[in-house]
Order: sequence, then structure tokens, then C-alpha cells
Amino acid sequence: MDPADLPLTDPACTGAVVLLAEDEAEIADILGAYLRRSGLRAVHAADGRQALALHLALKPDLVLLDVHLPQVSGWQVLSELRHRGDTPVIMLTALDQDIDKLMGLRLGADDYVVKPFNPAEVVARVQAVLRRTASQGGRRTQKVLRVGGFQIDPETLEASLEVNGERQVLALTLTEFNLLAHMARAPKRVFSRAELMAACLPESDALERTVDSHISKLRKKLELISLEGVPASVRGVGYRLGITP
Repeated sequence: MDPADLPLTDPACTGAVVLLAEDEAEIADILGAYLRRSGLRAVHAADGRQALALHLALKPDLVLLDVHLPQVSGWQVLSELRHRGDTPVIMLTALDQDIDKLMGLRLGADDYVVKPFNPAEVVARVQAVLRRTASQGGRRTQKVLRVGGFQIDPETLEASLEVNGERQVLALTLTEFNLLAHMARAPKRVFSRAELMAACLPESDALERTVDSHISKLRKKLELISLEGVPASVRGVGYRLGITP
């Protein structure tokens, strides 16, 4: 069935649309019932690929996203959603380590709920995030990144670099743009290949060495306009943009 033809779980509801990406059917059923009881509309995705397809088709107001999804992981789904725009996302996970919470927040999650949870609390979190989004005038606009001569616009997917007082637009592929933008958000930080894969190639089945190929092509394009060694390789670890913010 085409995702656009999928009905919302309760046509009588007229509230915000919540995409519930959860592979455990019992949890999905319970959360769906609580959401509907609160006047929200809910649609269920059982895996990461379906979640990404339904997000494109339905343009939900918020996503409840489990970390451990089949097909495409919750981290990868979150990364792709952030490249697409600013749909609010609340992560659902059994993981309660600080590093996992920091990962979710760094990738752009709006909130984080640890299993086992009280469904009523999850609904309250959903409503709070929706109110906050509404008070900000709807979706938040992604800011243009300005780092070391680069100007990177996540909305228009355009990147440029100032060279000898002139700004030159970079002819980048989408993956090259995503890699550049991701590293530009923390230009001194070293990113592992696995992390870059999750953030910039979320739906790909490629191996980590594919990142090396994309980085090499990006670097060659920057060398053509006299910027050498960017992104920088960190032996045995990965890559960083390596320029002064």
C-alpha cells in the first residue's frame, strides 16, 4: 500500500498527527490508545524504513521514535529527519546511559523517554513539545552555518566558500553536502566513520569505507578552489573539518 493511502488510526480525531515508530506491537497499541484518548491522531510504523516513508507521505507534527528499530535504526532515522527539516522528535528507548541521551540530543532529539515508561507521561511529553513548537511559530528554521569561510544553508542545500574575497558556490552531491554540514556543526570534533554513516547515509547499506570515498571526492572539490586538507583525516579514528570556527 502507498504510505499516502494509509489512514490515521482514528479518523474522528482532529488533533496533531503523531508518527509512532515502534517495533513492539503491544507498546505501539498502548501508546496509540493513549494518544487517541488525548485527541491526537496516530499512525504506526513498525520499522525504520516505514517510518521514513510515512514521514515523507504524512508530514506528521511529531515523531515518537524507538531507538532499536529493524531495517533502519532509530539513530539513523533521527539523522535523516534532521536533514529533512525540524519535525519534533521524542526518542523512546530502553537505554538509560548518559551517553545515549547525549547522542539523541546531539543528533537533534527534542526529548528522551526511557522504557519502561508510563504512557500518560509520554502523552504529556508529546503535548509539551507540541505546545513549545507552536509557541515558536511552527517548525524551526535551520540556521545557516558560517564556519571558517564556509556558508552552509541546510534549507536550500547550498554551500559556498569565500576565496580571496570572492564567494564561490560548491558543486556538491547531497551526500557531500551532508558530510560537510554535519562536520561544520562541530569543526574541531573528530567523527568516526560509523557516526558519519549514521548521520549522512542513513538509508544506505554501504560499508564504512564508502564514507572514505565521499570524503575524498569532497576534499578534491575543495582543493580545486585552493583549500587543502579539508576535511582532515585522523588516523585510526575518522575525520574532522579541521578549520577554525
